[in-house]
Amino acid sequence: MAERPETATGGTAGGGAGVPPGVLDAGLLGAELGERATLVQFSTAFCQPCRATRRVLDDVAALVPGVRHVEIDAEAHLDLVRAVGVERTPTVLILDGRGRIALRATGAPRKAEVLAGLAQAL
Repeated sequence: MAERPETATGGTAGGGAGVPPGVLDAGLLGAELGERATLVQFSTAFCQPCRATRRVLDDVAALVPGVRHVEIDAEAHLDLVRAVGVERTPTVLILDGRGRIALRATGAPRKAEVLAGLAQAL
């Protein structure tokens, strides 16, 4: 994915209400997780690369069965942004089927990069 893909360390996400650290669930995201994987996008309203990222992630989610794209408004969810260590937008997290953070990247990814990241997470 764009810039430097890095394996997430788990940060402080999760941990509340029976959710282990490094795991995001539907309650934290405000949306259901994908059956196989979830593409979580942190965006802001005036971020041009976020629009391009939305299109790429929507395309991938439509292409790969069991994958869901969830977009989070970073400005409206500052606690979650801090918990997962988002420092700029767009930031994309790939969650496995159990909500564990498998990969993280910043910047607008290309479709092939997202598909490769998903292959690693699945």
